Amino acid sequence: MKKEFRRRLFLAAVILLGAAIPALAHVGSPDVFYEGDAGPYHLFVTVRMPQVIPGVAEIQVRCENGDVKTVQIVPLRLSGLGSNFPPTPDLAKVSKDDPQFFTGNLWLMESGALQVRVMVDGAKGKGELSVPVASFAQRTFPMDKPLAGLMVVMLLVLGIGVISIAGAGAREASLERGEVPGPANARRAKIVMLVTIILVAGLLYLGKSWWALEDSDYQGRVNFYKPPIAETTLENGNRLVIRARGQNPKWSDRINMGEVVPDHNHLMHLFLIELPGMNRMWHLHPTLLEGGAFADDLPTMPAGHYQVFADVVDSRGFPWTLVGTVDLPEINGKPLSGDDSTWSGEAIASVLGKDDTVSQLADGGRMIWERGPGPLRAKTAMDFKFSVQDKDGKPAQDLEPYMGMAGHAEFVGSDLSVFAHVHPAGSVPMASLEMAQAGLMGDASSMQSGMAMAPASGSMPAEVGFPYGFPKAGDYRIFVQVKRAGKVETGVFDAQVQ
Repeated sequence: MKKEFRRRLFLAAVILLGAAIPALAHVGSPDVFYEGDAGPYHLFVTVRMPQVIPGVAEIQVRCENGDVKTVQIVPLRLSGLGSNFPPTPDLAKVSKDDPQFFTGNLWLMESGALQVRVMVDGAKGKGELSVPVASFAQRTFPMDKPLAGLMVVMLLVLGIGVISIAGAGAREASLERGEVPGPANARRAKIVMLVTIILVAGLLYLGKSWWALEDSDYQGRVNFYKPPIAETTLENGNRLVIRARGQNPKWSDRINMGEVVPDHNHLMHLFLIELPGMNRMWHLHPTLLEGGAFADDLPTMPAGHYQVFADVVDSRGFPWTLVGTVDLPEINGKPLSGDDSTWSGEAIASVLGKDDTVSQLADGGRMIWERGPGPLRAKTAMDFKFSVQDKDGKPAQDLEPYMGMAGHAEFVGSDLSVFAHVHPAGSVPMASLEMAQAGLMGDASSMQSGMAMAPASGSMPAEVGFPYGFPKAGDYRIFVQVKRAGKVETGVFDAQVQ
């Protein structure tokens, strides 16, 4: 009974945390990380997104070599009107301590699918790249109590002053110098002051009502960009149907799930993670049904309670992650095929603190996290490197592209408040990146070179990297997926972040 009570308490906490998650495509992880080529220059770009819109985004650009002279940055829409007409760019500042590191700030004035264009000039000529960003207000900020108190005092002083001036004018404006106001003047002053009090009160009420409407509208925009709820139903014993419901009533009117665009050749990437231990994970790819729902015939799965994360990209290039939970009975389903994959292992609580950098793979090989010394820090851009060895301990020679990439990784917080689906190019969806690259100068081959695509044929290196940064301190589970000889292998690593 105690064990069941603790399980229900954990699940209730997960639901409450899920309701407070402020994010979109990457749940709880709004900052953008991208690694790619701007012409002859290899760059690592980090976009620290503002918490409110309009707001200021911090742009960090690290150059792989020291032959870059200037870096310019500019925001513009990802698609539609304005996507090909950038305003005057801002000049990023070079670090005094590191000539390969540039920083700058950009105002993001609207919500939606945007891009940050980076233009580089140096010894090898000019180059540019574009990084898609999802711009949205993450929260509303209450007014500080000292400032609120000061505003109330100023409002009282101004209100009393206006009433006093109106009364004094009505009482004494028609008097000659030195003349004493009579009873009629006093009565007139009282009437004017009473009318002024009513007018001031009315103006304050109208101002408060206007502010409440603005606050409600802004909160509605915050709710609009919160992760849509994944509503799931199980049909015919093994067919999982997923429908999206926004946390703002207007979401379904504006976002058409029937018009999502392919990302890595799939319209949806579905992740099912067993709770509470996160000891099983499935990466599946449902198909689109008429009306905007998605469905997938599930593989064989044990009964359990599962966290749902489902990635899609809308027609404007804005990425969304549907979030929910589902209780499943034991599923006697189809064998895994194509790009679908699964993993099972130890629960996260049992391995935290071991600081293990080696994950055994299903075929007897292993994956190694090439982790640097020292603790992991939140809000720090990093390049996560993983090498793959065969069962003899030698670099694997049979790696092949997995959905067009060298690998995929999922960074998941133990409290489920963070979920990020990351690729070797970074945390940007490839569908959005293709839209961003479309407006760049140069030919198609130069664009593709900046998108970190895996080679279509030939041998691939026995390692894969992912640019990313943990958004906050806490415990994380990292799923790293590669494809070897036609089979998807998953390495799993646990991390404690300070």
